[in-house]
Order: sequence, then C-alpha cells, then structure tokens
Amino acid sequence: MNVHPRNIDDAPDTDEATAALKTLRKWAQTATEAEISQLDPAIARLVPGLVPMNYPTLSRDYPEGFQVDKAYRATLPDLQNGPSSLIRGAKQQIQHVGISNFRLPIRFHRKHGEDLTLETSVTGTVSLDADKKGINMSRIMRSFYKHAERTFSFEVMEAALDDYLTDLDSFDARLQMRFSYPDRVKSLRSGLEGYQYYDIALELVEQNGVRQKIMHLDYVYSSTCPCSLELSEHARATRGQLATPHSQRSVARISVVLDCDADCLWFEDLIALCRRAVPTETQVMVKREDEQAFAELNAANPIFVEDAARLFCAELLADHHVGDFRVVASHQESLHSHDAVSVLTEGLTFVSASLDPRLFSTLFHVG
Repeated sequence: MNVHPRNIDDAPDTDEATAALKTLRKWAQTATEAEISQLDPAIARLVPGLVPMNYPTLSRDYPEGFQVDKAYRATLPDLQNGPSSLIRGAKQQIQHVGISNFRLPIRFHRKHGEDLTLETSVTGTVSLDADKKGINMSRIMRSFYKHAERTFSFEVMEAALDDYLTDLDSFDARLQMRFSYPDRVKSLRSGLEGYQYYDIALELVEQNGVRQKIMHLDYVYSSTCPCSLELSEHARATRGQLATPHSQRSVARISVVLDCDADCLWFEDLIALCRRAVPTETQVMVKREDEQAFAELNAANPIFVEDAARLFCAELLADHHVGDFRVVASHQESLHSHDAVSVLTEGLTFVSASLDPRLFSTLFHVG
C-alpha cells in the first residue's frame, strides 16, 4: 500500500489551528524571554499577562525641545504629493480641490469713513491633473496669509492666487471670501439709525487663463403680493370688509461679474443699486411713524417674485461696472406653505442646466 504524505502547502483546518495554538501557548508559558524573542516576540501576545518582548519603549512625554531641521524634514512622508500609482479610484481630473472656511480678520475699505476689520471665511481651491495624487492643502493657507495683513482689494486676492497657482503647479484656481458687512441705515421717518448687516462674498476665478472678479450680495426686503393687495382693497370697497394684503421677508442673491476696465464698485454701491430696484428693504430701528411709513412703502411697491428679478435686472443692466450677472430671488410666503422663487441670468458666466438642490434654502435669513 502506498502512503501519500500531506502536502505541506495545504492550509490547516480549524481543528489543527486550535491544537497548534494550544501547543504554542503551553510552550510560551515555560519558555524564557530570550527563547520567545528568538522565535517571535509576537508570541508574547498569545499569553495573558505576558508583556511582548523586543518592542521599542516609546516615550509618552511631549518633546518640548525637539527641533526640526532640513535633513529631518526631508525624511517625513508626503502621501498627498506621492506618485500617480497611489491614486485611488479613477485617474480623472478634479476641477476643485482645496480648503473651505478657514477664517481670519481682514481689513476692508469703506466708501465713506474709516476702514474696518471683519472676520472673513476664505475658501481656496485649485484644479488637479488626472495623474497627480493630491495637493498640499496648507500651501493655500500659507499663500493667503502672506497677504492677509494688507487692506483688502482684488489685487491682494490676485497676489494670493498667483502664489498658490505657482506653489501647487495648477492650471485653474479659485479664491472666495465671505463676510458680513455692516452699514448704518436710517429709519424712514423718525431719524433713528442702526446697523444693517449684508452677507457678501467675493470671488476671484482663473479658468483657461481668463480671470473673473465676482461679487455676491444677499439683499433682504419685504414683498407685498400685488394680487393680495387688490383683493384686500376689493373687500374694503365692495363690502366694507377690513382686510390686509400678505407680505413676507424676501431675499435676493445678486451675483455680478465686475468689469475690469471700470472703476471700483464699492459694496455700498451694490447695496444702493438694490435699494433703487426694490426700496422695501427690511428695517433696523423702527418707531411707530417708521412702521406706518413701511406699510405705505410696501403698498406703493407691491411685487411678485418675477417683478423683483426684473427690477434688479434693470438696475444691473444700467450699471457700467457690471458684466454678466445673476439674480436669485426667494419670497418666503406668508400665505402659502411654500416659497416663490425666480432665477434670472445675463451672459454666459452663470448659465447652468442644473441648480444646486439647496440653493433656495440658503436664501433664508433670520433676524
């Protein structure tokens, strides 16, 4: 009879592995540290209470005096800037990659009066070639911080953009700054004044070698429904019935490409443009005479959301500072359980077949 020995490459079954583990543990309980270390220090982990041998003793104290020199820095791993072989997923170009919402104080010029410093949220992104693993995110921050002490201008943004385009060896880049801009506003009749805060965002975009300067402003106003106003007046006139038209807090996000050949468009200029288009801006300081005046102002300027978009459009078309633009308006209805919205664009910059699913929900402003 021929006896065929078992192929040593065959994987052991569970019973065999259990028996081998039992034997190994039994041996480890009586073996010396040197014997365990010589065979495999990891065996110590199989025996409860036995400390692994030959593993380095790591310091638990923070090394206050440790200094990083150039030679040490050269040894640090850098996976983000690794070879294309490290890419996970499709080797595809990425249009935007960077950092969002790093904050720092930025000094801004006012059209009239002293400069002011505002907490500003900065987003910086670049494009990434298909064969590059990633970017060094901190370089975007470092590039911006080089210029952060200078009073804001689009020239400052351009200098920061130039720096991180060079540092990150990218072909497209974008920089956005968001902040809340205070401006003193007078009441309608009482002479009181208070600060109105305007959400403003500034963008500098370089794409295919072309740069665009873009300003976004959220303008908050009251919209009285023309239909509701006429129906209320009809009830008064025909039946002597007291009725009030409905109005609601409304928001328009005005986005404009600035004409590079024109002089400066101040934040206050764009705010004033919006007030000319739709004068029923929400009020800050109000006494009784101001509240009455606001009711009269709304009655003199009833608007549907379509009217609002076109009124803003007319003012924007007439301003020589403005190139392409977009108006997104939301009338947050007091009659309906839904909002009335509109989008109007001029030029190619803001044309899009798709809308951000949460676009209109971001136009909600609380007091």
